[in-house]
Amino acid sequence: MRLAVLLSAGVTVPAAWRHLARDGDAVLVAAARVAEDGGDVAAALRSGGDAWRDIAAAWAVAIAVGAPLADTLRSAVTALRDAGEVRDDVEVALAEPVATARVLTWLPLLGLPIGVALGLDPLRVITEPLGAGAVLAGLLLIGVSHVWTRRLADRSAPSIDLPGWEAELVAIALSSGVSVDRAQALAAAERGTTAAASVRAGIAASLELSIRTGAPAVELLRGEAWLARRRARTEGRETAARLSTRLLLPLGVCTLPAFLLLGVVPAVLGVIRSTVLPL
Repeated sequence: MRLAVLLSAGVTVPAAWRHLARDGDAVLVAAARVAEDGGDVAAALRSGGDAWRDIAAAWAVAIAVGAPLADTLRSAVTALRDAGEVRDDVEVALAEPVATARVLTWLPLLGLPIGVALGLDPLRVITEPLGAGAVLAGLLLIGVSHVWTRRLADRSAPSIDLPGWEAELVAIALSSGVSVDRAQALAAAERGTTAAASVRAGIAASLELSIRTGAPAVELLRGEAWLARRRARTEGRETAARLSTRLLLPLGVCTLPAFLLLGVVPAVLGVIRSTVLPL
């Protein structure tokens, strides 16, 4: 956003990057050096990671079509901020069920210490075949539960792709007056992957509506991008709700039996050994 303000104030591109590079950020320093030499600033930005790659895509499209850099950066930063908030909302919604499941996964390990605290002497029992078998089975179930829980959480994690970003890039390209085909080709090239069918359908619907009614295609595309981010937030929260239910499966199938095998079985065997066998 600071770069957009500097460019709006009439500061040249190399000077603007040079001012920003005074903070010492490696990516900004590299971008300033490349801008000073008249090179590809987008290539320097891509080396900075995910967020910088998205800024690089907007910059590259704007440079390719001659779109106003200040306006492009403002709209791009706004879209990135919204997308970041969507991702944060989804991660917060997922954090509670995942943290609860992970705590419960390791809870059976307290079975043996609890038995010792109660004076049931389960440690002596686990040196015998039946007790040792119960402990090994319990530890195996804990491992299965941990892997199962982690895979469920990984599948529910939000995508690293920014919702609606393809539409934003097409809007940036169209803002300079290029053809629709050229705008879509530039956006696809910067994304590096083929957009999902639903994304392509949303962009196509916005462009078709613009042609049919004469409404500004850029505004329609940015509206489509906003709707994509809203859908991503809703779907993320629904995924978190479903995850809470799915995490009950490893809890019931693995964690509870593991607690019985590690806590209850050695304790019961210890009681039997100390009361029944001496008789």
